[in-house]
Amino acid sequence: MTVVTIHEQFARFREQAAEVMHGLYHGMIEHPAFEQIEDEAMDQEDAFFFACFADAFGIPSPVSYYTAELLPYLAEDFEAWERRMWDRDSVLDWKGHFHF
Repeated sequence: MTVVTIHEQFARFREQAAEVMHGLYHGMIEHPAFEQIEDEAMDQEDAFFFACFADAFGIPSPVSYYTAELLPYLAEDFEAWERRMWDRDSVLDWKGHFHF
């Protein structure tokens, strides 16, 4: 029968904890899916802003009358969104990285 000392148990625990922490770090930060999730979140935000504030680009929308009350809360994000939308050449330029 082998006797495992407390030092060996702690060493084994530290190795397992280090492996788990490395896996968490890799899964949450390093993994390439992070960029895809960020792109999808930006696309969702762009669609939301376009649905709410389409009249900013000359497209009449009755929803804009009701969503104008959100503008003070979304002013910082709205400016960045509007700048992104005007910098795009076309919708295909916007969605071109999805290869459809």
